[in-house]
Amino acid sequence: MTSEPKKILVVGGGISGITAALEAAEVGHEVVLVEREPYLGGRVVRMYQYFPKLCPPTCGLEINYKRLRNNPRVQVLTMAEVTGVSGSAGDFEVKIKVRPRYVTGKQPVSQAHLDAVKSEVTCDFDLGLSSIKALALPHGMAYPYLHVLDKDALTGGELEALKQAEPKGAIDLDQKEEELTLKVGAIVMATGWKPFDAKNMPDLGFGKIKDVINNVQMERYCAPNGPTGGKVVRPSSSEAPRTVAFVQCVGSRDENHLPYCSGVCCMGTLKQARYVRSRLPEAEISVFYIDIRPIGRLEKFYYDLLGDDKIKFIKGKVPKITEDGGRPVLHVEEMLNQKKLTAPFDLVVLATGVVPSTADEKLPGAGVTYDPNGFVVDDAKAGLIGAGCVKRPLDVSRSVKDATAAALKAIQIVRR
Repeated sequence: MTSEPKKILVVGGGISGITAALEAAEVGHEVVLVEREPYLGGRVVRMYQYFPKLCPPTCGLEINYKRLRNNPRVQVLTMAEVTGVSGSAGDFEVKIKVRPRYVTGKQPVSQAHLDAVKSEVTCDFDLGLSSIKALALPHGMAYPYLHVLDKDALTGGELEALKQAEPKGAIDLDQKEEELTLKVGAIVMATGWKPFDAKNMPDLGFGKIKDVINNVQMERYCAPNGPTGGKVVRPSSSEAPRTVAFVQCVGSRDENHLPYCSGVCCMGTLKQARYVRSRLPEAEISVFYIDIRPIGRLEKFYYDLLGDDKIKFIKGKVPKITEDGGRPVLHVEEMLNQKKLTAPFDLVVLATGVVPSTADEKLPGAGVTYDPNGFVVDDAKAGLIGAGCVKRPLDVSRSVKDATAAALKAIQIVRR
């Protein structure tokens, strides 16, 4: 007689982690889903749209949130991090630290609570491009749909006003950090990715020239719930740009930084060029590329833009961006005509490469295998499985498929 299979731990609550957790739970397994942020959704929920259908994040996430609400086998821990792993496949002991939210969910947060807090903090959901009240919902479609309180940002008067606000029990200022110990049989790593830090290429001006931004910031500028309400503007002046440049392969395909192709950057730029065309039909767009690499069958997404007289594709490397009169100036090495081009633009978007979160943040004590670039390598014998962009750069569709495969591997491990 076999014993009951142990729980499956999924680390990371983006689209890959959510998918892996649900696929395992819906065939009868108990799952613990751990997410560092106060909400699920990862990078996808911060997007404006994803290709090829240009769907908003609600398309795909909303149905998954419903599946989570209806499945008691998934225990969701937000504001939580794995601090230690010991044991082996089939018999792991995991330590998890859960930070206090100070919002209980037992009573609704009322207007009285919201009015008691005036202090603002940097909005992490907007990648630091805006501020938010120290007591607020992380964003409009947050799951779980709970406010978060940054207690350290409050004044003594605000703390006292919160204590007096009704209804009582909505806020607990005495909440403490918790440490949980769990027994699990398999671990799915789905901690996702981050954009290559373009400050590591200082000649491109990122972080120094205001109107040079990266592709994930561009996504937030275009989102209706973003810092500009969906308007494409120059950060320096809040004016609409008349000329926009997209610079490809920033960090990627570079032996000094990321030696691999990040796979999704070209499609991201083609998508964002469409954003600009839809909002600023008179704007001139230039795409500076080494090679345009649409994903598989999605080449039509590229070909549809080739006939657009407002979009130029220029095969050229951009080694330097300077500033002249407040405008970024691109210095380009054109490959086809072997000339050097110097051109000013109102807004420059750097297509930064995909870096796995595990490049510099390892799962403590787990014995996970990583390749030379920090991507997770599956090790079923060790009970450790990767899912999504923590294994290789993937778009949303392929991340979901990869997460389903990861769930199946984890199920096989706990059923041995």
